Order: sequence, then C-alpha cells, then structure tokens
Amino acid sequence: MTSRLFFDGDELDSGAVWREVVPLVRLVAVVGAVALVPVVLQWLVVETLGLVPVFAVLFSVATQFVLAVGTAVVLLYVVTRANRLAGDPA
Repeated sequence: MTSRLFFDGDELDSGAVWREVVPLVRLVAVVGAVALVPVVLQWLVVETLGLVPVFAVLFSVATQFVLAVGTAVVLLYVVTRANRLAGDPA
C-alpha cells in the first residue's frame, strides 16, 4: 500500500495538516498587513488631509504591487513546501 500524505492509515492526520497550515496563514497575514500600509497612507493623505487625488493613484498602484509580490511569495512558498514534502520519504 502506498503512503498518502496527511493520512495515518485511513484517517486524516489533523496534526500534520495544522503543522502545514499555520505557517502559511502567518505568511498570508503578513502580506495582508504589509498591503494595508499603503491603503492607510492613502486614507490619511487623500481623505483626511484632502491632498491631490494623484496620491490616491500612486498609493493604489503601490498596494497592487505589494499584493502581487506577496502573492508570488506565498505561491513560491507553497510550491517549495510541496516539493519538499513530496521528496520526504517519511
């Protein structure tokens, strides 16, 4: 019988699932927190202080850039971790 990942016999090994999910959730939370920085700056500069709406465009582009790079980092983490688990004989 072949070994299936995250299964102990015929039952799901929830401890192994949680050990893989927690670092991924932390990484996604960090990316989300970093992406909030330009959003908050946009709100402070444009909405509160009433400065030029050009800043709104700049902060929106900065937010999209942070989210794109963060998504790439999360995907690279997932692929790297999957490769490491697939090569792990235990």
